[in-house]
Amino acid sequence: MAVLKFDEIPYEKVREGLQRKIIHRDSLMTVLIDFSDGPWDEPEPPHSHPHEQTSYVADGEIIFYCEGEEEQRLKAGDMFAVPSGKMHTVKLLTPNVRLVDSFTPIREDFL
Repeated sequence: MAVLKFDEIPYEKVREGLQRKIIHRDSLMTVLIDFSDGPWDEPEPPHSHPHEQTSYVADGEIIFYCEGEEEQRLKAGDMFAVPSGKMHTVKLLTPNVRLVDSFTPIREDFL
């Protein structure tokens, strides 16, 4: 068993308006992402990765876009899942958004 506490992990500044905290084990990674630069006029550029992903919207509202699917407006308490290899992105609808992303396998590019 492992107990992992986000409160004990320092934030990493990814860019202005985006910071994250990363916790991982051998094959699972969870990333706490805080955006503070919304709302956006346009979504971020779409991207894909070989990892399966789930994301929980902990705060704020977004539009979630996933290749081959209808866009979805999501609010705090909602989740989305992204299959491996699918292009996807988000657009912030509120000034602040918190996402809790989980990836398997872990994203070595985040370490």
